[in-house]
Amino acid sequence: MATRHLIRSIILQSLYEWDFYKQRDELTTVIERNLAEFGAGIDEPEFAWKLINGVVAHMPEIDDIIRRAAPQWPLEQIPVIDRNVLRIGLYELLFADHAEIPEKVAINEAIELAKNFGGPNSGKFINGVLGTVFKEIALAKEAQAPAEPVAEPVVIEEAAE
Repeated sequence: MATRHLIRSIILQSLYEWDFYKQRDELTTVIERNLAEFGAGIDEPEFAWKLINGVVAHMPEIDDIIRRAAPQWPLEQIPVIDRNVLRIGLYELLFADHAEIPEKVAINEAIELAKNFGGPNSGKFINGVLGTVFKEIALAKEAQAPAEPVAEPVVIEEAAE
């Protein structure tokens, strides 16, 4: 298992535990314990902290995006695993450095987490929500892009005989 995929799995498990227990425990303690237990010797521990800090810092925005992208699913009714996979995926899709984590990698990683940890339809659900957000991003970029100038036709005059 690649290091970053393992880190995402540990972060997902930590967010799941934290969310399941209604955020009573200190998230830092949960992550430190899980990194020590499941990620001993990982070579990018700073990636784990960047990811979790980013998810937590943007959680209100991310949760609002989930509500808008999946209006038929109240946030509290989304299974805990799926909700936290979406949080990780949306953080990477919207707020992470795309030179480090391309958008399609963020989506694929989230789908893999959902397939590995979620229910039978989790992968499809995550793909649908992240795909919707990705399309909205693409449309917004298109709308902001300056229109290409239309070249004037070049008229070549025939030589006089």
